[in-house]
Amino acid sequence: MDPMTHSSTFLLPSIPADNRPPLAYALVVLNQRLPRFTPLLWQHAQLRLCADGGANRVYDEFPQLFPNEDAGDVRSRYKPDVIKGDMDSIRREVLDFYINLGTEILDESHDQDTTDLHKCVAYIRDFTPHPEKSNWCILAAGALGGRFDHEIGNINVLCRFSTLRIILLSDDCLIQFLPKTHHHEILIQSSVEGPHCGLVPIGTPSRKYYNHRPAMGSQ
Repeated sequence: MDPMTHSSTFLLPSIPADNRPPLAYALVVLNQRLPRFTPLLWQHAQLRLCADGGANRVYDEFPQLFPNEDAGDVRSRYKPDVIKGDMDSIRREVLDFYINLGTEILDESHDQDTTDLHKCVAYIRDFTPHPEKSNWCILAAGALGGRFDHEIGNINVLCRFSTLRIILLSDDCLIQFLPKTHHHEILIQSSVEGPHCGLVPIGTPSRKYYNHRPAMGSQ
């Protein structure tokens, strides 16, 4: 199996270089309260999408993160590249604001069989050139909390797009899918991550593999 390395360096102000090919980040903003570090994710991203009502969150909450700046300036600076979804949540004044700034609007109201996150992930999958797809990582901000059916729907997207790197983010949690087609190495960023890491099998049983290393001084 090919090794897959996981690291949340996107939570750091700068992404340190190493010997692995650099990841390209796409940010999807969903319609739940945004993590306080969302502007940092925005800075790292090469592509920024709002999933329908996620545009309301950017419009309303980003100025609160920069209370000493003019709200209009903040909103203009953090302009999404694309707003995509069934358009049942975005407010009219927010839609008009971003249309005037040149944001691409993709109305998928004809598709009621997939979630807005699913629609955005499918767009990113089709947007990225095929040879580079393995180097793309999708960060979904505001993906956790709120209605449980929405939250579990977002987790379902991880399983539906299991060949893509997708990370669901909230202020205190991140979730990603570890496909069984790879070995996995998780690198902890101790300066920004807490002490807990849970590994949960989804849909199938798991088997444990132990790599025993003797503790210092043991026989």
